[in-house]
Amino acid sequence: MKRIALNLMLLGSMFAVPTIVGCDRTVSEDKTVKTNSDGSTEVKKDKTVEKSDGTVETTKTKDVQK
Repeated sequence: MKRIALNLMLLGSMFAVPTIVGCDRTVSEDKTVKTNSDGSTEVKKDKTVEKSDGTVETTKTKDVQK
């Protein structure tokens, strides 16, 4: 009996939880690396994600490393 209950809980966690929570879908992702004449490196990342509720979120980051 314990084995059946354990298997049912395992199956529920594998299939039911991702369906309820939903997953984000990456629409586009872009990464640009630029090296300046002074030796510093500039990294720009643009990422567009579609959420499970249909909203679209765009994230832009810029890192400068010396």
